[in-house]
Order: sequence, then C-alpha cells, then structure tokens
Amino acid sequence: MRIGINGSGLLANPNLGVMHADIAAAEADGLKSYWLAQTGGVDALTVFASHGDTNSELELGTAVIPTWVTHPQVMAGQALTTQAAVGGRLVLGLGLAHEPSVTERWKMKWERPVRQMIDYLDIIQPLIADGKVEHDGYFWSFAGEMPKFDGPAPKVMIAALGEQMLRLAGKRTDGTILWCVGPKTVEQHIAPIINEAADKAGRDKPSIVCSIPVWVTDNPEPAREFLGQILSVYAELPSYRRVLDIEGLHGLGDLSIVGSEDEVAEGIAAVAAAGATDFTAVPMGADPDEIARTRAAILAAN
Repeated sequence: MRIGINGSGLLANPNLGVMHADIAAAEADGLKSYWLAQTGGVDALTVFASHGDTNSELELGTAVIPTWVTHPQVMAGQALTTQAAVGGRLVLGLGLAHEPSVTERWKMKWERPVRQMIDYLDIIQPLIADGKVEHDGYFWSFAGEMPKFDGPAPKVMIAALGEQMLRLAGKRTDGTILWCVGPKTVEQHIAPIINEAADKAGRDKPSIVCSIPVWVTDNPEPAREFLGQILSVYAELPSYRRVLDIEGLHGLGDLSIVGSEDEVAEGIAAVAAAGATDFTAVPMGADPDEIARTRAAILAAN
C-alpha cells in the first residue's frame, strides 16, 4: 500500500507558502502522494500548479473537486494546465459533494446525481485525452475541440461510496477517493464492488485511496473526543452515515487512527490488509512533539 499525506487540514487557516512547504516536505520524505480538498477560498489545482514541477514523482491529487459548479470543459482546461505545470503528476479527483451543499449553498436542484457524474465523465475524459468531444447530456453538454498541452492526460478518480458510484468508478476511472471509510468497509463493501466493475470492463485494478486522521499521542481519549467534535458534521451526512454504519462506528473520533506508535502502525496495516491501495493520512497533534511523532509514524509505514 502506498502512503501519502492529505494536507486538507491546512485549509482551515490557508497560507500558500505553508502549503507549498508541506508538499515539498512530502516530496523530500519520499511519500507517494499529496492530496488537497477543494473547499472554502482555496483552489486546489492552483496550489499544485503554483508549486510547479520539482522533478519529483510525488502524485498531486484533488480530494475532491465538486462537479456541480464547474462545466467539465472548463475543468478540463484547468486540469490540463495544472498537469503541465506539475510535470504530469496530477490526479484529478472529482466528487458530487452533498445535497445540503448543492441545495442550500449553491441554490441548485439535487437530482439524479449518478447521471450528473456520468455526463461529467462523458465530456471531461475525452477532452483531456484527445482534446475533442461531442456529447449531448441531461446535465452537461459540449461539442467541440480544444488545443491541449503535450504529454499524458491526468488520472481521473471519483469519490464513490454507494454501489452505483463504485461501479462507475471501476468501469470508467482510475479509482476512488474515500473519506469516513475504515478497513471493515473497504474489505466488505468498497473493494469487492469497484474491483469487480473494473474486471468486467477489462480495466486495470483501480486505486482505492483511503484517507483517515492519524494522531500519535499518549492521551488517546481526549484526542478522539476532539476529532469527533470538530468533524461531527460528517457523521450526519447520509452518504457518510451509511459507511460509518457498516464500520459500526459513530463518527471520525472513533474511526481515526489514534494512540501509540504501535497502535498507529496496526491501524494503517489494517487498512492495507482490507484492500486499500493507498493510505493518505491527515496528520494531527496537540503539540509539536505529537505532530513530530505522528509524522514519523506515517513515514515508518511508507
């Protein structure tokens, strides 16, 4: 299993220099990937593009960009430009977001979400691969060509938790990016469905990117309580609630990998044994010592 960092914790107090330094540290440490969510006032693709091509093999992935608010032709241009800027390391992670975001924040209608993602892939994948597409869809349409940079197209993954989205991910994309998912859910639900879909479509085994907070501490109970509080919203969203129920846990305080170095190592090993291909840790800590110990534990798993 490949080990990476999910740096989305930095988005609470965004600073471009700090983000660039965190990516550079992941490169220097020999980690396999670095991921950023698309939330608030930070554009993940711009962060990666401005970091640039550093002659590193570290993959740079968006986890994830919501599809409802950006036309796939525009997204294709942004992704191709970022891919050129970072030297071909981009993983374009896309997601449907959640009904409250769509209806309450963006004042849009939530309907047929799987169909929306199918339309999106029907446009963006041919565009980034060949520079042309003709698609008349239910949600998204585009007919035309566009010049594009030389070089390979970025990988495309989607956030998939339900059966329909997992089958779509396996059939059409390079894999799925997970949140609020633990080893039991990966083994019993995620991996069997997405791998079967990829196999039936004659595609390579897809990536299963599992992201979980990690915290090395001698006081695990207060740490779990803190994580449960600051991340409580995820336990209430229906799509996350369903996978947390499979796991048999209430929320992120219970799901997070918290404890001694040995306990963290065991938690990460359990994710690997369940069938995840990638683990992207969200590093946590209450003080510099815990942060340093957490980082060391993550690197020891690499």
